[in-house]
Amino acid sequence: MKNYLSSTLHDLIYNTLPMIVITVIVCILLRVIYLIKNEVHFTLYRELFMLTFIIYILSLFQIVTIQDTVSWSTNNFIPFKEITRYDLWSHGFFKNVIGNICLFLPFGYFISYILKSKKFYEPLFITFVCSLSIELVQMMIGRVFDVDDIILNVIGGMLGYCFYNGMLGYCFYKLFYFIGSKIPKVLKNEYLLDAISIILFSLVIYIIFLI
Repeated sequence: MKNYLSSTLHDLIYNTLPMIVITVIVCILLRVIYLIKNEVHFTLYRELFMLTFIIYILSLFQIVTIQDTVSWSTNNFIPFKEITRYDLWSHGFFKNVIGNICLFLPFGYFISYILKSKKFYEPLFITFVCSLSIELVQMMIGRVFDVDDIILNVIGGMLGYCFYNGMLGYCFYKLFYFIGSKIPKVLKNEYLLDAISIILFSLVIYIIFLI
């Protein structure tokens, strides 16, 4: 399983990197010009968060349109038909069931954060429409439509929503608030937060390329 995940990540980086680099450069240029022209307050760690969302969406597109294209599979319109086909904890279960859930977990978190959504049906609807669109596009490019993928993607999206709004997200918020209330005021400077965000963002990118 570890070797499969490592191999998948390597292939994803190799195939996606040119598109990500070009898109990120264009997005940064447009965003910087927009901020300057409209004299909007610039908060780096928030900008990096949105940039991460763009990179995630590009990577998601690569995963669902390129990898594992097969000609022998058929469309599945029967709910839970494919999910129940895999033995629990088998390679297929991790790849197709857990993998589809994890794939959309960040999606649910990102859109909940962007919309500041407290109502579950907002991220639920967006996740469903996005997953349905992916499955329909897959039928057009030689892949297959699988209603179970939609179910699993929606579960992943709602888990992301729960992480943002649920008990776990609340615990993280209270923890950070508690830590923030104990550190000196000088360490709460926005420039320091920006510097930390750059370091963390760079560290994540560095770790990804080492895997």
